[in-house]
Amino acid sequence: MAMLSANLSSSSFSFVPSRRSQTHKETASVTRVRKDSIFNKASLRTASIEHRDPPQTLTDANTRLRRLCESGDLENIAKLLRVSQKYDIDPRTLCSVLQLCADTRSLKHGKEVASFIRRNGFVVDSNMGSKLALMYTNCGDLREARRVFDQVRIEKALFWNILMNELAKAGDFSGSIELFEKMMSSGVSMDSYTFSCVSKSFSSLRSVDGGEQLHGYVLKLGFGECSSVGNSLLAFYLKNGRVESARKVFDEMTERDVISWNSMINGYVSTGLTEQGLSLFVEMLCSGIEFDLATVVSVFAGCADSCFVSLGRAVHGIGLKACMSREDRFCNTLLDMYSKCGDLDSAKAVFREMSDRSVVSYTSMIAGYAREGLAGEAVKLFSEMEEEEGISPDVYTVTAVLNCCARNRLLEEGKRVHEWIKENDMGFDIFLSNALMDMYAKCGSMQEAELVFTEMPVRDIISWNTIIGGYSKNCYANEALSLFNLLLEEKRFVPDERTVVCVLPACASLSAFDKGREIHGYIMRNGFFRDRHVANSLVDMYAKCGALLLARLLFDEIASKDLVSWTVMIAGYGMHGFGKEAIALFDQKRREGIEPDEISFVSVLYACSHSGLVDEGWRFFNIMRHECNIEPTLEHYACVVDMLARTGDLSKAYRFIESMPIPPDATIWGALLCGCRIHHDVKLAERVAERVFELEPENTGYYVLMANIYAEAEKWEEVKRLRKRIGQRGLRKNPGCSWIEIKGRVNIFVAGDSSHPETENIEALLRRVRARMREEGYSPQTKYALIDAEEMEKEEALCGHSEKLAMGLGILTSGHGKIIRVTKNLRVCGDCHEMAKFMSKLTGREIVLRDSNRFHHFKDGHCSCRGFW
Repeated sequence: MAMLSANLSSSSFSFVPSRRSQTHKETASVTRVRKDSIFNKASLRTASIEHRDPPQTLTDANTRLRRLCESGDLENIAKLLRVSQKYDIDPRTLCSVLQLCADTRSLKHGKEVASFIRRNGFVVDSNMGSKLALMYTNCGDLREARRVFDQVRIEKALFWNILMNELAKAGDFSGSIELFEKMMSSGVSMDSYTFSCVSKSFSSLRSVDGGEQLHGYVLKLGFGECSSVGNSLLAFYLKNGRVESARKVFDEMTERDVISWNSMINGYVSTGLTEQGLSLFVEMLCSGIEFDLATVVSVFAGCADSCFVSLGRAVHGIGLKACMSREDRFCNTLLDMYSKCGDLDSAKAVFREMSDRSVVSYTSMIAGYAREGLAGEAVKLFSEMEEEEGISPDVYTVTAVLNCCARNRLLEEGKRVHEWIKENDMGFDIFLSNALMDMYAKCGSMQEAELVFTEMPVRDIISWNTIIGGYSKNCYANEALSLFNLLLEEKRFVPDERTVVCVLPACASLSAFDKGREIHGYIMRNGFFRDRHVANSLVDMYAKCGALLLARLLFDEIASKDLVSWTVMIAGYGMHGFGKEAIALFDQKRREGIEPDEISFVSVLYACSHSGLVDEGWRFFNIMRHECNIEPTLEHYACVVDMLARTGDLSKAYRFIESMPIPPDATIWGALLCGCRIHHDVKLAERVAERVFELEPENTGYYVLMANIYAEAEKWEEVKRLRKRIGQRGLRKNPGCSWIEIKGRVNIFVAGDSSHPETENIEALLRRVRARMREEGYSPQTKYALIDAEEMEKEEALCGHSEKLAMGLGILTSGHGKIIRVTKNLRVCGDCHEMAKFMSKLTGREIVLRDSNRFHHFKDGHCSCRGFW
């Protein structure tokens, strides 16, 4: 109350009870006393404006002002007011002038009128206060308008509604709600528009509690049956994702107009409940409600989301009959619907028939081509829209083209789009820069992606996620982890769920178990594990780091498993050689109603192959074809060939390849070649190798594999011949290397490398282990030395194999009892495999070795692979 009194006393307006509270007698008395002097003063002042006019009366001054108001002449009104005093002008005339200022949004003149009222001590009653508030509101001075409301009792809801609405438009939603609360406490009678205004403010503030209280107040005052109020409540609930509450309001409305139906249909579609939205549209038609363009646009969007093209076509026909085809919005949403439903012929027909194509039309068409893999058409249309139609592509158009180039690995086309972006000064748009990085990353050109990243003046978390994910997917795991660490150090952005999904594959690729555990901690602290993508990536990371037990524990904790969750765990069991566990999990998945896809069958066939489960492998291959109606791809055939080759049935594998309905690629022949090495079938290997060399003449790995087959058979002349062939082609063999993570630091070893500080200690350890192996009857498998030399020299070469060096460092420096985790970029050799088994028995340590093919768990002198590697 004290504050309110202070505001009233400080006001320069004379805010007192209205004239109606004064007696007629008092008013008449004042008028009689001062009548003559008023007329004389008014006449003198007016003479200065128009010398020819006779002296004015009160009626003359007001008449002139009203005439000037009718002509909208605010300048002369202002001049007249400057020479007039209180008793020259009737308050009703001033209200007319204020209305004119409000209508013309002339704040300058409105302030002059307000100054006149102040200067002359006019009583600001409800009527004049309303006009003052309206003038300030319409002229955008909402602060002054609110001050008037605070100091004058304004009885008409219209003026409250206008100010509430303007406050909301200006983004002052809290101010709008405060005004509504003041209106309630002042006892002003509200109308339907009042509730519509304030409902928008509650909606914008996402104040569900406030909106629900408003809903209750609406029902209490009996406005529940008003369609405009019902529509505003519908909009409030839908904007806040409360679809069920909105439907309840909708069902309780006694009168629904087209806006009510449109709101509900659009609400269902925009929240992913497309079927309910389309069903409601059908109900609307059956109810005889006339639809409009907004209805059709929502239905087209729903058909696009659910690929319900038949209903879309029917609505297309209805729209044509309703003459909506001339509307750009109709054509663009129709085009988008056909495009997203994969009906490109219909989309192209709509596009051709459009009389006025816009950038939206072109973007929808380009996106449609991109989705169907017609990259050439998309890029061609992008060029045509500016060259032939003169329509400048916007950010969304360019992004659609870049996404098309990314999806189809069109690096050269993507570079041309990049040049167009530079030429049109769009290179600083963060949205486009992120799309460019994504395109370069998916095309495998990380150098260009990094250049875009470094040149960005402003980055967001999406920028970081895109570059980190690009490095991970393109096998630059170290770079991905380095950037992730830099992101943490800069502290400008907080890594989100997408960030950890991007960086976890890098940990998996490097078998960076300790770093993966750190990220796991970050995930748990921030509650990211609830995100299924994060949970799946974490399970995959632990499986690929050799921590299969941890992977299974996390898998069991996923509340809602999807197909990816099951497939990741099945693949994890497969790469670790636990085929029976993989099969059990696959069968459990089917019992729980999750049908497998192509990738699921690749995972289970891989598991059967690496565990020697031939009968089970054939069973799943037949289930895939006959029960699930999935046509086998090259990956499935490669798994079957690998399964047969590993178990020694090389002839059957060869016949299976020749009977394939699709031409075999180098991977399939390569799987058989690996089997030939395992089972030392040099003759078949030579036949298979020629097929492989024809298909992939530049792949060094196959030449090296065949050279190793010859070396193990001690056919040194053939080894020389192959190595010469490699040299003539200018090919280079990838050097064998292994790495181990010790206390967060990755230690890398290359065969025969002696640069590590612990080399002497490692070599001494390996000699002691070799001596103990001799004592217990183990002989070095010198055939794996792959050199034509004396036995002693071969044995020394074997000791320099990179995986032995890494395992040696692990035994010397890792904590007692800690699992030793080693990763190798090539397949582990037989001698290293035997030594790892012996080392696990001798030291009592578990060794997990991941090679290019699978995992080996060495424990107590045994390996999990059981010879299938």
